[in-house]
Formats: sequence, structure tokens, C-alpha cells
Amino acid sequence: MFKKSLTTLALSLVLSVYAQSSMAAPVKNIVLVHGAFVDGSGWDPVAHILNKAGYKVSIVQEPQTSLADDVAATRRVLALQSGKSLLVGHSYAGMIISDAGNDPSVAGLVYIAAFQPEQGESLLSLAKKYPPAAQSITETPDHFLYIKPENFHADFAADLPVKETNLLAQSQVMTAVAAFAAPAGVPAWKTKPSWAVVATQDRAINPELERFMAKRAHSTVTELKGNHAIYASQPEKIATLIEKAAQSLSQ
Repeated sequence: MFKKSLTTLALSLVLSVYAQSSMAAPVKNIVLVHGAFVDGSGWDPVAHILNKAGYKVSIVQEPQTSLADDVAATRRVLALQSGKSLLVGHSYAGMIISDAGNDPSVAGLVYIAAFQPEQGESLLSLAKKYPPAAQSITETPDHFLYIKPENFHADFAADLPVKETNLLAQSQVMTAVAAFAAPAGVPAWKTKPSWAVVATQDRAINPELERFMAKRAHSTVTELKGNHAIYASQPEKIATLIEKAAQSLSQ
């Protein structure tokens, strides 16, 4: 009986130590998800900083053919990680990470000038609450969307050099209308910690909408003076915020 009690006690201590060490395990995987009209290459400056800081960075290249396809592409990358991940999304990718973030491997979410939907809301329905300053998105005959090239610099990335935004305008990834119209499921921010960056000079998403969504989600909010593509124009500040989020999840 005495030996059995000692064995039980020893097992309890081992499990307790294991649980504590698991909880304290650092979050070293950062998964970055780009928004509409661009590809993942825009994350390069942020990824470079985080890689140098010792994080394992992965960048999702979603097809933008439907919200479900884009969520699946993100889950595919999450499945390649070892350990917990911090999921980061810009713009439309906020819709993606709110769904994909329900994956058990995701420890938290970071929204960079991004949509943070409640269940049943779509990107289009959210944008109607607080319309953006930009009105340059155009639909193709087969129901894909793009930004008029002549408006791309002002409406998407005014803080970047014109030469750079000209290339972005010419190489846009067109996004299916269906992706913007798809209703969100139960968002991961309801059960997981989240952070949000409000770009105060954003023309693609109304900054007031960004504030409204972040407040509703109880996100830790940082306001930065900058345009929509703030992840590309201020990579040091964005990388610092992402790293702080990862560190807080590791405590």
C-alpha cells in the first residue's frame, strides 16, 4: 500500500513537471498569411527580421479562389510545423486566420490592418459598416476582383516607393468575389489571445472598422501611423509586435 502511494505520488510529480514545462514551451513558429491582391513576397522584410531573431517563419501562398480554399492552404502550412504556432494575417487574411486559427496547434493570432469577423459576417458585410476611403476595386466579367492600377499606390501602399507599388499593381493576384462574400464560422479570437494593428491612414479598410473589430475581439491593440500595407512599409515595428506576442504566449 505504501509503495503504491509512493508510485502514485511520483507519477503525479512527473506529470505536473511535464505539464508545467509544456505550458512554458516557447512559441517559435510564426505563420504569415497575406491579404488580397498580393502574394506572400511582401512579408519578406518581416520574415527576415523574425528569422534572424530565431523564429521559424512560414509564409502561406493562398490561391484566393475562395475563403475555404484559403483556409485549407493555411491549415496545410500549420500542419508542417512542430509545436505551437502564432498565426499572423494582413487585411483579407484576417478572415482566413480567424477560421484556420481554430486549429489546436495555433496559440494566438495577430491581425495587421485586418478583418476580424464575428460568426456569420463576411468581408463585404463588415466593410459596409464603415466604408473605406478607397473605391477602386473592380470586378472582372468572371467575378474576380482587382484594384485599378492607377489607384494602387494611393489606396493600398502609399507609404512605399511608387516604383515598388507599380510592380505590385501590375502583378496583382485577383481575388474571387466569392471569397469576400463568404460568411465566417466561429472565429478563433473567441477562445485564443489576439493582437491587432490599426493602420491610422488606411484607405483600404476604414481605421474605425479596425478599431471596432479589435475592441469586440478584446485584442491587444497597437495603432501605427501608416497606410494599408503597413507590414511592408514598417517591417521593424510589425516584427517587434509579432515577437512580443510570441514571447507573451511562451510565459
